[in-house]
Amino acid sequence: MDAWFHCENPYPFVPQEVLHATDSVRASLPNQYCDPKVAARLFEETLDEYLLCDELGLNITSSEHHSGINCLYGASPLILGIVARQTHKIRLLSMGTLVTIRQDPLRAAEEYATADVISRGRLEIGFVKSGGTEMASGNANPIGVRERFWEAIDLIGKTLTHHNGPFSWEGKHFTHRHVNIWPRPWQEPHPPMWAATSDPDDTAELGRRGMVNIMVMRGVDVTKRAWAAYRQARTEAGLAKPATDRFGYSAFVYVGDTDEEGVRVGSKLLWFVNTSMKSAPQYAKLLPGQTSVQFAPQVYRDPSAYSGIGRPGRDSALNRPGVTAEQAMGGGRMYAGTPTPSSSRS
Repeated sequence: MDAWFHCENPYPFVPQEVLHATDSVRASLPNQYCDPKVAARLFEETLDEYLLCDELGLNITSSEHHSGINCLYGASPLILGIVARQTHKIRLLSMGTLVTIRQDPLRAAEEYATADVISRGRLEIGFVKSGGTEMASGNANPIGVRERFWEAIDLIGKTLTHHNGPFSWEGKHFTHRHVNIWPRPWQEPHPPMWAATSDPDDTAELGRRGMVNIMVMRGVDVTKRAWAAYRQARTEAGLAKPATDRFGYSAFVYVGDTDEEGVRVGSKLLWFVNTSMKSAPQYAKLLPGQTSVQFAPQVYRDPSAYSGIGRPGRDSALNRPGVTAEQAMGGGRMYAGTPTPSSSRS
């Protein structure tokens, strides 16, 4: 099993009264509340943590989100380009590129090829469909998001593996008459690819492609369902049984000298759920295209209904404000305590 260090580089310094008054801390919160001097210090702090990870041999991940307090990384390839030059041993995972709101997947492929060369082959590429607030901030249409997701991955994959001169791409969502990036990636045929999704249809497709499937804030039960779909798809396609390195699980982790300390300090990590995930209805349950017509009324009335219609975990009560440490630990979202009990609970 490999361990990865992940930091969203959030901005937790917006006044509490502002956070209470706003309907969404993502997409629409004015950036007047983001002090560039404070942001610079946060970037410096997290980049220094990555250097420490390199010394310790702990792989790192970098995410990408937009227009919110939850994450200051608006361009994952930019962050990994910096880290690629400053580190020497560890693997670098972008988790991930929001290809559904990028108008030009070719540019993402070019950025990642460059980062892979700078790191001399230590890059891994992750893909995420993106959330509702980012559909707004990215000026993207939420209709057809799944089609754009897979076509973008196909285009990026071909761009990274085609080395015999220009080719053209005439897809449903993306058109490129001339594709021929320089430099090509260091790794052959391309850096390993991941995707974050718990939708069984998508995890099945990941299984057929052999990509790594990572669960982010989904919990144990949802994870089991998703990975069962992954394995079944490979079996039905006549492919080999997937190794354990095809699966990733993301959760909050904190280890203290005592169980009490671990839970007390680890609870601070839940700020991410209890504060930074606050989102207005127009970015969530009222966002068009996210739910099929027959299920939309049910979801509009009860967001938790996602878990029963193939959209598991996304709007679980454990992913909404008000989560306690006990609830997070019971639901597999957080592991906290002393080293031996924490590892046994995982």
